Amino acid sequence: QVQIVESGGGLVQPGGSLRLSCAASGFIVSRYVMNWYRQAPGKERELVASISSYGDNTNYADSVKGRFTISRDNAKNTVYLQMNSLKPEDTAVYYCNGRSYLYDYWGRGTQVTVSS
Repeated sequence: QVQIVESGGGLVQPGGSLRLSCAASGFIVSRYVMNWYRQAPGKERELVASISSYGDNTNYADSVKGRFTISRDNAKNTVYLQMNSLKPEDTAVYYCNGRSYLYDYWGRGTQVTVSS
């Protein structure tokens, strides 16, 4: 059974940091393009960061470049999103996604709130 569970969200002050985790079961994350998306209230879901399958090529939205880092631990079958220098506009529900040519898996999301 395929499952993605995000964790690590919470309330943080502007300028703070959080590390989100995406624990996968039922598929091997290294064989999938793994993505982090976010959706703020009243806005469309947007792609934040991606890491390639079978490698470590990464891509980021312009709004998070230099602040967020996506990484993968193959031994733990887990993907991470390190978020530094957080801003109020980073407030959103963050979703982990695993995608291949045939399959598209989503977690239920974790809330990140950046506020003083």
